[in-house]
Amino acid sequence: MFFSIYADAACVKATFKPFVNYSVVMRRKDKEITDGAGIESIIRRSKVCRLAMVEDNRPYMVPLCFGYKDNFLYFHSAQNGKKIDVLKKNRNVCFEFDVDCEPIKADNACEWGMKYESVVGFGKASFIDDVEAKRDALDIIMQHYSDGAYTYPDARLNHIRIIKVEIEHMTGKRSG
Repeated sequence: MFFSIYADAACVKATFKPFVNYSVVMRRKDKEITDGAGIESIIRRSKVCRLAMVEDNRPYMVPLCFGYKDNFLYFHSAQNGKKIDVLKKNRNVCFEFDVDCEPIKADNACEWGMKYESVVGFGKASFIDDVEAKRDALDIIMQHYSDGAYTYPDARLNHIRIIKVEIEHMTGKRSG
């Protein structure tokens, strides 16, 4: 399944759509989060999104500030660098969010556990080059961290890259 959000002036409605790759199955169904509100809550409370990519059959992952809206993730970046080079070669990404992480202690070391809520998903990355679309994406990113309104000088916008990820599939998990 993949998750999408449709915003209305008065409410936010979550919907699920089937994902065609049924090989993605969560083994621990008792820990799976299936409701859209639960998945969105984790994303909204997360401060960092870990974005994973693959270059030459080798994984590469970076923690990033992000914005989320209408089944898309947004990230800002420098114009050049390893992440940009990797995404130019391979648009397929995996992403991860987690919140409320803390160890669950026990007397026996083998009985320790971890409390957490997480979301893992997959998507396709692209780049936003249009200046107005960059402003919109930066607004989405800034809204995740602040309630303020911001302006972005053209000179700065010309020196940043916006990465947009269309979410194809994601699942939530809760433990502890």
